[in-house]
Amino acid sequence: MKEIIPIASDHAGYELKKIVIDYLKSKDFEVEDMGTYSSDSVDYPDFAHKVGSAVNNGTYKRGIVICGSGNGVQMTVNKYPNVRCALCWNEEIAQLGRQHNDANIISMPARFVSSELALKMVDIFLNTEFEGGRHQRRVEKINKLIL
Repeated sequence: MKEIIPIASDHAGYELKKIVIDYLKSKDFEVEDMGTYSSDSVDYPDFAHKVGSAVNNGTYKRGIVICGSGNGVQMTVNKYPNVRCALCWNEEIAQLGRQHNDANIISMPARFVSSELALKMVDIFLNTEFEGGRHQRRVEKINKLIL
């Protein structure tokens, strides 16, 4: 069974999202496009929440979110307790997000990365395993509420 990857963007990430969707399909993934569906101005949380919720509740194992800076969508999806979203702007950050933090969503800044780099980061995100070990203990502490 093919893995389904949910993906969402705002208007600033729309063009990159289309490129990533085509890439994922060429790599034999199925894609659940959760919007937006044009470059018309939208509010990024409306679309990021769809991916965050779906990964949080286990409908999908991992996902992709894109906006102009990558920050807004990353902040939105990281509100969900079972989401660990890594904001990535180079290959090493994408790799470490998976290896050390068990990131299950990647966020990319469409205004700051080329489509070629974005596809490399997606590939790394999808093909890098979590190392576990000492990192497992740290990941378990992420959702610990400290008052």
